[in-house]
Amino acid sequence: MRIGILGGTFDPIHLGHLRLAEEVGDDLRLESIYLIPASHPPHKEKRSVSSFAHRFAMTELAACESPLFKASDMEGRREGISYSIDTLREFHRMFEGLQLYFIMGLDAFLEIDTWREYRQLFHYAHFVVIQRPGLPSEEIEPYLLSLEVGYRKTGEKGSFEIPGGHTVIYRKATLMEISSTDVRRRVANGRSIRFLVPEAVRSYIMDKGLYSDDGSTR
Repeated sequence: MRIGILGGTFDPIHLGHLRLAEEVGDDLRLESIYLIPASHPPHKEKRSVSSFAHRFAMTELAACESPLFKASDMEGRREGISYSIDTLREFHRMFEGLQLYFIMGLDAFLEIDTWREYRQLFHYAHFVVIQRPGLPSEEIEPYLLSLEVGYRKTGEKGSFEIPGGHTVIYRKATLMEISSTDVRRRVANGRSIRFLVPEAVRSYIMDKGLYSDDGSTR
């Protein structure tokens, strides 16, 4: 069985996140994809972030959009900063013997050396690295070389095998010009966010008054 993991601040989760997850799940034949809002993301800007309760509630609503998706409050149940290494270890315990696929953008992957225990991350999961505008897949190999984790080419462009049996897999996906920042800004300016987020998420944002004053959150 193959399990996908897609984490993020999800403030709010939007259709770009969901379309990416759906395509990866279909391409790699994943049994399910867990959508995991970060409790206290270590790499985000120092802006105010909506409460975990709000972000998880929106993620739960978004997960109803596909039978592939499951929302997890795993990081919200832990104290302190959300580190991916802790999440992967917990998933490894929960799904022992199953294949884990950690999904992330190429831009984030190229900064993975700033993550806690980054070399250990590759012991727990395959990494599905999604294209980003202006970043060619050729960036991956020299970066892997700099990480000193060891790798060999698999024969598929942009994909590499890491010692221990896990792989770094490059994938293209439909690039939707949607960002959480833009969604928040639109709400703050009184503009429509229909068809940028799931309708249930849009209703939740309106009902709770999120992002309503200059893009700040509650």
